[in-house]
Amino acid sequence: MNRRDALIRVIDLLHAEIAALKSNDVAALERATCEKLTAIEMIAAAGDGPAGPDIRELADEANRLNETCRIYTNLMAANVRRRLQMLTGAAGAGYGRSAAGAYA
Repeated sequence: MNRRDALIRVIDLLHAEIAALKSNDVAALERATCEKLTAIEMIAAAGDGPAGPDIRELADEANRLNETCRIYTNLMAANVRRRLQMLTGAAGAGYGRSAAGAYA
């Protein structure tokens, strides 16, 4: 597989990750992430020779999609943190509070 094909595969898998994040499908997220990492290894194995405009464009698209995945993940983590804080009665607790103070 050449770099272009591997980048297209990464982009497809990033779309799959986003869909899995949106639907809370952990199995699909794990599958897409593992396959994406394999495709990224293929890109690395293809070498780091000069990239033409088409490769740069695909890499930019992959970066944008990866950023979208990061945002979804951060939002989900913030929601979990908020729910846990509500369940423990520590709704006002933030990151600055020590663990000992949070459980006192």
